[in-house]
Amino acid sequence: MKIHPSAVVEDGAKLGADVRVGPFCHVGPNVELGDGVELVSHVVVHGRTKIGARTRLFPFASIGHQPQDLKYEGEPSTLTIGSDCLIREGVTMNPGTKGGGMETVIGDKCAFLANSHVGHDCRLGNSIVLSNNVMLAGHVRMGDFVICGGGAAIIQFSRIGSHAFVGGLSGVENDLIPYGLAMGNRAYLAGLNLVGLRRRGFSREEIHDLRRAYRLLFAAEGTLKERVEDVAAEFASHPQVHEILDFIRDGGDRSICMPRLSTNGEA
Repeated sequence: MKIHPSAVVEDGAKLGADVRVGPFCHVGPNVELGDGVELVSHVVVHGRTKIGARTRLFPFASIGHQPQDLKYEGEPSTLTIGSDCLIREGVTMNPGTKGGGMETVIGDKCAFLANSHVGHDCRLGNSIVLSNNVMLAGHVRMGDFVICGGGAAIIQFSRIGSHAFVGGLSGVENDLIPYGLAMGNRAYLAGLNLVGLRRRGFSREEIHDLRRAYRLLFAAEGTLKERVEDVAAEFASHPQVHEILDFIRDGGDRSICMPRLSTNGEA
């Protein structure tokens, strides 16, 4: 363990093996830092915050201070950050509230680039990338391997499915299906995240089936509910397709992000 003389680590904080706390950092009394966590410098970690092993935090990150929710009344909510995460300069992350389950949870191997924000009661999966200045409002649900381009904004209570990609400067106000690609303000569904699928080793056959299912799901004929059942029958043994179908069936507080219609009425 290495703590710089200018850092403040309050009584009660729990620090694992090989933790490094750099110059001018402040660690609150209810904080837990896992083995190998590094606070580079000028990092503040407060509240009931737990940070997993080997996560690195860069200058001026503000982690665990009270939520930016005017209904917050000091309830003992928590923020849990997974292992092997990268939290760059100026990142802010807030704990939960009594209106959202009392906890904000972030998975492993996530990267939060400069000045990105994770609001109260968010639940994020593993291997997520938030580029610079990405903003997640409260209660966002985000699956594994999601990437958000710089300056994107995600509205509260929305869901972003696994392997989805949100284009830079997009304003997302609806739920984005797994493997989907959203862009624009307000964001629309612009197809599948084909680049991400290829990079993560999905086979040509899997990608082909996903593309065919996508075209059927968002065709002009029938209702979305009818198309979901038709696709479920045709792709009975395709787990990625059923991940999309289950996401749509589960529903949420927001509508599904849909494609824009062309002049002939097709997606």
